[in-house]
Amino acid sequence: MFTKKIYPLSTVLKWTRRYIYYFIPISLVPVILYDILDWNWLHLPWLPIGLIGTALAFISGFKNNASYGRLWEARKIYGGIVNSSRLLATMLNDFITNEFTKEPKSEEEFFNIKKTIVLRHIAWMTALRHALRAKKGWETTHTNSSDKEHMSGIKVREYEFSLEEELQEYLSDVEMKDVLSMTNKQAACLKLQSKSFKELKLAGLIDDFRHIEFKNLIEEFFGLQGKAERIKNFPYPRQFATLNNFFVWIFVILLPFGLMNEFDLIGEELLKAGSTNTIYNFIANHFVWLTIPFNIIISWVFMLMERVGDVSENPFEGMSNDVPITTISRGIEIDIREIIGDTKESIPSQHPELFNTQM
Repeated sequence: MFTKKIYPLSTVLKWTRRYIYYFIPISLVPVILYDILDWNWLHLPWLPIGLIGTALAFISGFKNNASYGRLWEARKIYGGIVNSSRLLATMLNDFITNEFTKEPKSEEEFFNIKKTIVLRHIAWMTALRHALRAKKGWETTHTNSSDKEHMSGIKVREYEFSLEEELQEYLSDVEMKDVLSMTNKQAACLKLQSKSFKELKLAGLIDDFRHIEFKNLIEEFFGLQGKAERIKNFPYPRQFATLNNFFVWIFVILLPFGLMNEFDLIGEELLKAGSTNTIYNFIANHFVWLTIPFNIIISWVFMLMERVGDVSENPFEGMSNDVPITTISRGIEIDIREIIGDTKESIPSQHPELFNTQM
């Protein structure tokens, strides 16, 4: 049975509270001018503001849909890595045998060969993780104050440990030196892997057909890597993102000037109804002040839609709802090491600190 995990309203309000601080004076100042200083001319017709709000809703919906598409594609890419990695481990068990070799290997030697290949594959996932966590100029976790505050409570392994520190566990000194000398370190890991399959072919431990199947799997990993790098290195088009942000602020600034007149008309209708109640008449005379809470709520809804789109368009930054590539990669490591028969003592456990960060 599946249950939905819903964000507490307090969490969302905390994340967006800086914007609420702006909405308060934007709402308050026009009402003071309108009601206290009797600037009754200070209002705009609701129709054009409503049209702007309608257009903005469509634009924000388009942006959020595109951003979610990038997020979901990133998750599918890592789903492909999960499946192909398990296939790799299974092929290592079944394909590497003494069937074609003149120098038979022992079971222990076979295990060492398989474990070396598996560790190289984990090194590839590690290098890919670090490449995907690299900060880009258009990403928000290191530029937006609310996102930086949110990230301060999240432990991202790639920001706490260097690639060199993590690779020491999976590669020999010679291999690590070779990988770290390359610009695209994840591609360098796959190059090592391809070279090892060639050596297995030359040693007679796999035949031509099995060698081709391993090469096809390398091609699959290159394809998945390229798709992830495309999402990472090509942002949601900046003209759409920038214009949407401008339109939100234009709408937020104009909104109180349309709401004031509407609430003032309601107050006049209440006065026409007539009442001897002093409190009733006071509320009716100052009904325009309801502009403030309603303006803040409406502005917050539109800004929240904008911010959700912003944080969803870059799915590898490490925020709460991004693709948890660190957790997924460790899960793959556990799976494939179990498949080849590695000992439980040498297989690492899942990252416990990450469970509390994926909200």
